[in-house]
Amino acid sequence: MREYDLIVVGGGPAGLAAAASAKRCGTDDILILERDSELGGILNQCIHNGFGLHTFKEELTGPEYAARYIEQVKELGIPYEVNTMVLDITEGNVVTVINKERGVESLKAKAIILAMGCRERPRGALNIPGFRPQGVYTAGTAQKLVNLEGVVPGKEVVILGSGDIGLIMARRMTFEGAKVKAVVELMPYSSGLKRNIVQCLDDYGIPLMLSHTVVDIKGKEKLEGVTVAKVDENRTPIPGTEEFFECDTLLLSCGLLPENELSRSAGVELSRLTGGPVVDDDLETNVAGVFACGNVLHVHDLVDFVSAEAERAGQSAAEYIKRSGSRPQGRTIGVSAKNGVRYTVPSRINVDETTQDVHIRFRVTGVYKGASLVVRSGEHELLRRKTRILVPSEMQDLTLKAAALAEAVDDLTVEVEGGAEA
Repeated sequence: MREYDLIVVGGGPAGLAAAASAKRCGTDDILILERDSELGGILNQCIHNGFGLHTFKEELTGPEYAARYIEQVKELGIPYEVNTMVLDITEGNVVTVINKERGVESLKAKAIILAMGCRERPRGALNIPGFRPQGVYTAGTAQKLVNLEGVVPGKEVVILGSGDIGLIMARRMTFEGAKVKAVVELMPYSSGLKRNIVQCLDDYGIPLMLSHTVVDIKGKEKLEGVTVAKVDENRTPIPGTEEFFECDTLLLSCGLLPENELSRSAGVELSRLTGGPVVDDDLETNVAGVFACGNVLHVHDLVDFVSAEAERAGQSAAEYIKRSGSRPQGRTIGVSAKNGVRYTVPSRINVDETTQDVHIRFRVTGVYKGASLVVRSGEHELLRRKTRILVPSEMQDLTLKAAALAEAVDDLTVEVEGGAEA
């Protein structure tokens, strides 16, 4: 059995940043496992720009952003294995993998970083009536077909869901000569970033139909069209509001789900709100020596934030290895969401062991204008930040100073206060 200090599961932006960070923090014996044929993850098919503004202070495409971290990994001499699927993680941090050169093999690690990313919500989870004709794709699948395979799936397109991938594909399909007839969104607000609504829809005259959904799909062998209807405040279609769109392609951009089958098999506790692991401020799960970061932990809107979080996970894993696998024994307080906040990452903080600032990341439950974000420990207010607008599509990040955390006696709550819900 091959043994390593640290095994990183996933060679996308999170895994690459975590491995590089751990190496710089003194962990030498590292292995990155990637199931695809090359490093870089989903960024390899994201040929649009807009990446790297926070991390590298310049605007990069997805492949360019990934290349920066791949270069770091190679310069640091971190070994990696591609075309390698992780089958299982069991007690004692034993990782079972399979590839065509070695077959099935067991590896052992002192610490593991989970960085498997996320997947798209498929049609089967959406309960749309109709047959299963050719022409229905997730937005990410269509992106891969167009950007990597050079195949345009269709010429008349409707997009269900206004996630960022769907918005970007509306523009991409337009570039390829397709007619995008509408982007249909169930909620009364978009689930994508404002800049993508402006740059990908408004600039090309593509309508965004809020509070609407697809209620029927026409076509048995090939897609012929979809029926769209307006929904009420309970997200129930309103009879008499149906509108038929003739199209040969329906793209689904209805949310992303953290890829956590391996986490579950390893005994990692998962949050019912995020679908990702429950972690502390070191990004360590309930399983000793197993850390999580990036979209496997919770879905991010910017890859720059993925990298920052992953660097913290790499640092924490390196510190864990230096302590010979011992966990902090000091006082721990919980962190929970309240009043307009959907979830928080982390869910607990080791206050006696924390010597650096702690980032609390979360999303709000609705659209709020002129509200404040407040962190309290019991009745004691630790932080207050006034905001202009809060939307569910943008992840929030509050930084708690280590000195303020030292004064925390009770569990922390994070909430939206004041302002108007739009």
